[in-house]
Amino acid sequence: MKKPKKSPLGKRRACGRIGLDRRTFLVQLAGAAAMTGAFAHSVKADDAALQELMEDGRDDQFEDDFDEASRTVRMPKPTAPMLSPSTAQITEKAIATYDDIVARGGWPVVPHVDELRLGNRHPSVVNLRARLAVSGDLDPNAVGNDTYDSYVEEAVRRFQARHGLTVDGVLRQPTLDAMNVPAATRRDQLKINISRLATLTTNLGPRYVVCNIPAARVEAIESELAVSRHRAVVGKPDRASPDINSKIVEINFNPYWTVPVSIVRKDLIPIMQDQPDYLAKNHIRIYDMRHNELQPSQINWYSNDATNYMFRQDPGDFNSLGHIRINFPSPYGVYMHDTPLQNLFGGDFRFDSSGCVRVQNVRQLVAWLLDENKGWTLNEIDRAIKSGEQINQRLVKPVPLHWVYVTAWSASDGVVQFREDIYNRDGLGAPAIPATTKL
Repeated sequence: MKKPKKSPLGKRRACGRIGLDRRTFLVQLAGAAAMTGAFAHSVKADDAALQELMEDGRDDQFEDDFDEASRTVRMPKPTAPMLSPSTAQITEKAIATYDDIVARGGWPVVPHVDELRLGNRHPSVVNLRARLAVSGDLDPNAVGNDTYDSYVEEAVRRFQARHGLTVDGVLRQPTLDAMNVPAATRRDQLKINISRLATLTTNLGPRYVVCNIPAARVEAIESELAVSRHRAVVGKPDRASPDINSKIVEINFNPYWTVPVSIVRKDLIPIMQDQPDYLAKNHIRIYDMRHNELQPSQINWYSNDATNYMFRQDPGDFNSLGHIRINFPSPYGVYMHDTPLQNLFGGDFRFDSSGCVRVQNVRQLVAWLLDENKGWTLNEIDRAIKSGEQINQRLVKPVPLHWVYVTAWSASDGVVQFREDIYNRDGLGAPAIPATTKL
């Protein structure tokens, strides 16, 4: 399995103590029991439905051999949109729950361990069970032993789903880091995001697209249901994707890519100094203001001369936009698009673009966007791509689009979710505690 990319947030600030004295443990356990009612959701789904409750539309599946009583927090529902008219109100209720957790002493720190999975025994599992019980991911009656059994594995899966991590039930560093963020920080995240949600959840309409930047996720929402969910790659911290409220107006098949001046300056000039044949290898042409094509040898690559010209990449499998671009008006010169680098969707931390949003399984999203346009089935979309021709299709009805920055929320399924503050806009500093202390 590919090792997740290290978080760009850098080193984490240490605080809190590792050990649990008996009084603190009992206080936290009592808090878990008290809050179970606030978190509790009876889960009546059968095996097939449970397998669909995986984050971001992933195909991961797991055997459902767990007692119903062990489920205090259920998995996020794939049909529960992150942004809906009810999100702000439901998140307000989550704040009250986390206020109670903080008042009761928060949750214990889970000491460092390289990896824990089903069948392992380790002293850290005692703290892990207590931690998961306080947040409602594990039944409070299932604490107190050091075995990583099926109850713990399922609780870790729930925790991972709520934090946008790979849902595999294995405790590794990314999951451990997220687990050791203090309860007060998580509560404060919810409070900070309430003001964002209050302005975002009004006048959404019946049909819209949301990209939540910290979650690196795109959702197509219709009648308050997420009908299509996609992993995304969004802007790096130093090239952040902007907040946007616009409307999707056009789909471009087999598009040209015109390289933004910022990328010419930051990326293309240094690359050409080192690899003079880069443009030719990547089918990028140079044009002057009169649309005359130039040769790379005519440009002084040791100056800013290149910023005075247009660089355009031909359509094809090599094109940085892939085969599809989703267009919408914005002052930022960004858009949503396909990519030839599908491996980028595999990591937990998908912050690797220069501001645009790359969308996994973009054909599915485009089919939904073109639903009002007669004849645009998935088969027709595939035919347009395979033709290699540049085809521009305007939407009969433009679809509202929102790029938002929300790091904590509770959706219509009542499951509280958190994401890293990748652009450090919450003002809470580096939140996670590095799990460096070993038992």
